[in-house]
Amino acid sequence: MADDKNHPTEDQKDLARMGYEQELFRGFNAFSNYALSLSIICILAGGITSFHVGYCAIGPAAIGIGWPVACLFSFAVAAAMAQIASAFPTAGGLYHWGSLLGGRGWGWLTAWFNLTGIVIILAAINVGTWNFIESSIFGSEDLGDLAQIAAVSIITFSQLAFNLFGMRIVNPMTVFSGYWILVVTVILIVLLLAFGGPVHPERLFQFENFSGLPEGDKQVWPATESIAWLFFLAMLLPAYTITGFDGSAHAAEETKNAASAVPKAIMQAVVVSSIAGYILLSVAILVIDDPRHIAMQGDQAFVTIVEQSLPKLLQVPAFIAIVLSQYLCGMSVVTAASRMVFAFARDGGMPLSNFFKRVSPKTQVPTNAIYLVCITAILFTLYSHLYDTIAAAATILLYLSYMLPILAGFFAHGKSWKIMGPWHLGMWFKPMALLSTIASFGIVCIGIQPPNEKAGYAVIAITIFLLAFWFMVARYSFQGPPISLKQMQEK
Repeated sequence: MADDKNHPTEDQKDLARMGYEQELFRGFNAFSNYALSLSIICILAGGITSFHVGYCAIGPAAIGIGWPVACLFSFAVAAAMAQIASAFPTAGGLYHWGSLLGGRGWGWLTAWFNLTGIVIILAAINVGTWNFIESSIFGSEDLGDLAQIAAVSIITFSQLAFNLFGMRIVNPMTVFSGYWILVVTVILIVLLLAFGGPVHPERLFQFENFSGLPEGDKQVWPATESIAWLFFLAMLLPAYTITGFDGSAHAAEETKNAASAVPKAIMQAVVVSSIAGYILLSVAILVIDDPRHIAMQGDQAFVTIVEQSLPKLLQVPAFIAIVLSQYLCGMSVVTAASRMVFAFARDGGMPLSNFFKRVSPKTQVPTNAIYLVCITAILFTLYSHLYDTIAAAATILLYLSYMLPILAGFFAHGKSWKIMGPWHLGMWFKPMALLSTIASFGIVCIGIQPPNEKAGYAVIAITIFLLAFWFMVARYSFQGPPISLKQMQEK
């Protein structure tokens, strides 16, 4: 490290300009950073485990029409985020941007929304992985709450263990995950087309009112006659899936040439995941024999499609490949979330900040932050065993944390924020920022609708608590980033 201090790289100069020293190991190249977001988005996780959220609303059109429309909004969010990430490539990501562009209170609230959301999404991913294992490999719909808690704990602690080893383990596993997701997606597409039976291209634009199905406790959406409303509900499928791309920003201090690599990674991960997810889920729709029968399966819908399409000899290997993708997705979330904890604690934003900002001198990873992320994710699964509720709460909080710094950037652009990074949208930033803010607010409103009102109650309670805590305590103690936007641009 002595040589690095005597001959700082451009990345280290960028960090110094923002008031920070290089503490984490900068071992990610551009592809590793891209693979991180690709792994967190993971179309084989959210796209499959949340398939019923879209399909059981308006049927095939949820994929054929709803998916690309929602992905356009995600693209707008990613584009606006990428420009800000290029200007401020730090592990704090959204928190740091919110503080610089909107003030320390704005950044503090962004931090807690993002941190809570990314921890909950880890819980959602690992619960979804266990649910998928139950329904596909074990052939059982529900082995009980205790089995879920035990399984999710084992999954999460193993992901914790891999992260403790640092970049020498995380980097190759992240790269492998990026390739694995794409390879498995292609293989699934080929297998479904080869063994599924006959393809119905017109089906992608077919609207079916599947609300109220399946009957009983497994019902996905309450019965309604409004196709328009069901269309909006179906958009939660791509919203649940194409999220978490802020992971690239959280790994900025571990990425070489971060100011250019991080924004490109964010954009590439969203575009590739949107296209690959659309093709995979469209093929699944095309090979369905009886659309209503699939809707009757509820959260087992995608598993049923695979079981009906593939020979038994290929089913278990396909399911195991999907489970591995989902596991690696959760491991990548631990990486990103722990960096968010580290960065926020580094600026004194968390209780026990001195404890959680510690970086292991051996592995150069924030060990205590990794423990915090994993333990709190496990605890959150005790709040609700329902996957959809966990996924809804995570998505709402994440998109709130996306919306806040982007909205601040909209107002600061060209005024207090004048110096951009090497990757920027030029005149298109403000339109993208406005569109992404509207889209994020829309996802929040849709995500709290019944039967996910429990997620809405949780988000409202969290927001009220955070606002009260800020005005009574944090605004007097939290100083924010060490260097303000004005000071930074004067350097």
